[in-house]
Amino acid sequence: MTDQKEKSPSPDVPEYQTYLKEKETKSSLLKNCLKAFFVGGFICFIGQLISTFYIYNFNFTEQTAGNPTTATLIFITMILTGFGLYQRIGQFSGAGSAVPVTGFGNAVISSAIEHRTEGFILGVGSNMLKLAGPVIVYGVFSAFIVALIKTILIKLGVI
Repeated sequence: MTDQKEKSPSPDVPEYQTYLKEKETKSSLLKNCLKAFFVGGFICFIGQLISTFYIYNFNFTEQTAGNPTTATLIFITMILTGFGLYQRIGQFSGAGSAVPVTGFGNAVISSAIEHRTEGFILGVGSNMLKLAGPVIVYGVFSAFIVALIKTILIKLGVI
C-alpha cells in the first residue's frame, strides 16, 4: 500500500476564514423571527379582510368564503411576483412570506416565469410544479391518512 500523506491546509485558509467572518453579515434571530411573524400575520390579516369582503358583499358563509379568499390571495401573489415585489417581501421577512398560501403561489409562479423561454409545454408546463408538486402530494397524502384515522376512530366509537 502506498503511503498517503494527509493534506495539510494551505497557509491561506485561516486568513480566508477570518476574512469571511469579518464580511459575514450578523443577523439577529429575534429580529428575524419578529419580521417573519409580523409579515406572515399581515398576510393573514389581508386574507381575513378579503374573506370578510366576500361574506358581506357576496353572501358567502364563513365556510364557503375560504376558497375564493385563497384564490384571491394566490392571484395577488402572482401579480406581486410578476412585478418582482414579492421577492422583496420575501427577502425582508424570510419565512413569514413563505408559510402562508402566498408562498405556494409564489413558488409556482416563480418557476413559470423562470422557464417561460423554454416554451409553454416543455418550459412552463413541465417545470411549474417541480417545487410545489411535492407539497401537493404530501398534503393530499397527509389528508388521506388523517381522514382514515378519523374514520377508524368514528367506527370504533371513540369520537
